[in-house]
Amino acid sequence: MNRVRCLVFNAALGPLDYRVPEGMTVEPGSVVVCPLGPRQIIGIVWDAERLPGDEVPANKLRPLLQVLPVPPLPAPLRRLIEWTADYYLASLASVARMALSSTGALRGSSTVTEYRLTDKEPGRLTPQRAKAIEALDGQQATIRELAAMASVSDAVLRGMVNAGLLEAVLVDSDRPYPAADPTHAAPDLSVEQAAVATQFVTAVHAHEFQPFLLDGVTGSGKTEVYFEAVAAAIEDGRQVLVLLPEIALTQTFLKRFEARFGVTPVTWHSSLKSSERRRAWRAVAAGHAQVVVGARSALFLPFAKLGLIVVDEAHEVSFKQDDGVRYNARDVAVMRARFESVPVVLASATPALESLQMAESGRYERVVLPARFGGATMPDIQVIDLRIEQPERGHWIAPPLVRALKERLEKGEQSLLFLNRRGYAPLTLCRTCGYRFQCPNCSAWLVEHRLSRRLACHHCGHEVPTPEACPECSEPDCLVACGPGVERIADEVAAILPEARVALVTSDTLTSPAKAAEFVERASAKAIDVIVGTQLVTKGYHFPELTFVGVIDADMGLEGGDLRAAERTYQQIAQVSGRAGRGEKPGEVLIQTRHPEAPVIEALASGDRDAFYAAETEARRDAGAPPFGRWAAIIVSSEDEAEARDAARGIGGTAPNLADVMILGPAPAPLSLLRGRYRYRLLINARRSTELQRVIREWLDPLRFPPGVRVAVDIDPYSFV
Repeated sequence: MNRVRCLVFNAALGPLDYRVPEGMTVEPGSVVVCPLGPRQIIGIVWDAERLPGDEVPANKLRPLLQVLPVPPLPAPLRRLIEWTADYYLASLASVARMALSSTGALRGSSTVTEYRLTDKEPGRLTPQRAKAIEALDGQQATIRELAAMASVSDAVLRGMVNAGLLEAVLVDSDRPYPAADPTHAAPDLSVEQAAVATQFVTAVHAHEFQPFLLDGVTGSGKTEVYFEAVAAAIEDGRQVLVLLPEIALTQTFLKRFEARFGVTPVTWHSSLKSSERRRAWRAVAAGHAQVVVGARSALFLPFAKLGLIVVDEAHEVSFKQDDGVRYNARDVAVMRARFESVPVVLASATPALESLQMAESGRYERVVLPARFGGATMPDIQVIDLRIEQPERGHWIAPPLVRALKERLEKGEQSLLFLNRRGYAPLTLCRTCGYRFQCPNCSAWLVEHRLSRRLACHHCGHEVPTPEACPECSEPDCLVACGPGVERIADEVAAILPEARVALVTSDTLTSPAKAAEFVERASAKAIDVIVGTQLVTKGYHFPELTFVGVIDADMGLEGGDLRAAERTYQQIAQVSGRAGRGEKPGEVLIQTRHPEAPVIEALASGDRDAFYAAETEARRDAGAPPFGRWAAIIVSSEDEAEARDAARGIGGTAPNLADVMILGPAPAPLSLLRGRYRYRLLINARRSTELQRVIREWLDPLRFPPGVRVAVDIDPYSFV
């Protein structure tokens, strides 16, 4: 092979042809350094027949500069990259870039110098050094990473090195991970669990594509069951990928994994240090990483010998990426399993309606765990009608829920209150002039965070200190918090139960896996009486002494006209209800609502999940909505509102007129200003049989837009803002 076609990491360019210098060996998947004008860029040698491009005369080809010392991307991963780019209408290069997500891993074997605290007595300390010592206890990383952890400058830490307070440690970047032992602590499974585990193990040994939907109630032991499939893959010398929806769940999972297999698995998520990412990536590519547990980005790691994929909490919305390449990790995981010829397990207590429909049609094999493990029973669920049982004025917890909290505290049992709204209050206004605090970059209110004394936008991250006076009328002490967030609920619990130990669990408080682990440790040790949290607490946690769950505002998720609003509300409340009564003691759930007659609330109260899903299925079928129809969104944005509006109208004016395609819009997006960009949306509804991607390509490809306009396509959208 003396010429190759390369996928280069330049958004403006398509595939390019290069000459292979004499003595250099490349193959499809090889990661190479290519010349591009005066620069050098990374590229991937691709199967030439699969990439479009004109044949360039041999005498005009420039030579490749270097083959990087990493294994070539395997053919199944290259096919997955092609499928993802085609299905989600993304560029091949943008998807392929996710497979090379650790640039440090491409440089080959090396050592890295990290630093850690010494035992030297510090003596007199500057405030910055004292802050660093407190933050870095037990940590080891590079100077830059330690500085970020401690929120100090590099210079402070270099001064500590010179003073002998930090010492250098030379670390082998590619040191092997300890091996998992599949026989370490084999569990005692129930008859139902053992039957399902046998199905999974048989599929792993068969080395064939087989998608399973593991549908088990909360506390039924789904993790223990698919761990048997993980053990089978390890025994076969194959690798395993387990996807989790939240980093916060990782620490709980790692402990359970270590108890079963004797070691922790390899992790992959955004909080990893660059050296950890590099080590993990190279171990995966070399086939040495036995089990990888990660967020959705782990799906594109270059596994050398993948044997099993598990998607835990497969219904979770956070598996859908809403920027960049807008893919759904649950669906891409199934496709990766297909290309790799391995089984995939989608595990959930509340499966997505799309997954249930795939099982109904026979494309997935549905396996059911209908009862909790070890004799534990499902919690008793009751509804509080807030129109009758009203909280006290200025309060948000209804009297029956207050009584239940007091009873659990007297018994020494734990309670959990769920409200999916971060901060103290969603809106702050001036009682004198009516001024409302709005984000300057987004069409959204600023949320008050009283713990950090700031007003914050949850869309763009804009923050301002909470002012002492109204910025409009300058009246002091006139700001009013409207509505509850979890911080406000936690304050109310502290006032009702002053002796209770209350833990606030949100993405603002569990900012790292270490903090999540600390929370789990405290809750497991019964050092917490009442947990107040957002959707972070709805899944994955197992606290045997937690016997009561209260849902503060069950109706909140039903607002806004979201296609999946009812399904998502059902999933969240059913999941958080499943935290109650997982041990020997029975559980109780109280749901506060102003709409007890709503189908989703009635289904939760009666425990009739099948009836809810049946009604939701028929509603979707009538509307031609997924999984019976196809949805896609086109989002047009610009920093200039007129420019965005004109571009959106231009797209709408050239819309195809097809019998099986309905196009709505353009119209301003519900969140019409986001991160300083004005946004318009078009929504496309098509029949299932429609080649939707082809329709959109033929529609948009001929159009040209000003440089400031961005046009994004979202296939199978989950967000409608």
